[in-house]
Amino acid sequence: MGSTLRRSIMKKKTLEFLESHQSETPSTWREEAEWRRDNWSWLRHSQRIAVKVLVHMKQEGLTQKALAERMNCTQQYVSKILKGKENMSLDILSKLEAALGIRLIYDEQEPFPSMVAEEAFEYQT
Repeated sequence: MGSTLRRSIMKKKTLEFLESHQSETPSTWREEAEWRRDNWSWLRHSQRIAVKVLVHMKQEGLTQKALAERMNCTQQYVSKILKGKENMSLDILSKLEAALGIRLIYDEQEPFPSMVAEEAFEYQT
């Protein structure tokens, strides 16, 4: 059997195999990749916050349900936050901070917000 014939047979078998294992539903990988590309800026913040929250929850032995109760929201919403794909409002971030007793919006090393606000005010005048 010639190498061209072997390649043709292998190609046919490969195509048959792929067609027999094809998913019933169309893939959405392209749309998901485009969504991640279009939202990368806030997604990176959301993921960092999720990691901070998860680490603190583990240290405190806190469950998603307990955190949800502290935040007065559902466990399902906490789960969405912890996946790092939730575009959170400042209200939600504030609730997370209060529920966990940690800062998420700015670093502990940064100057106190009122000092930053005073500097900003001086800059505007």
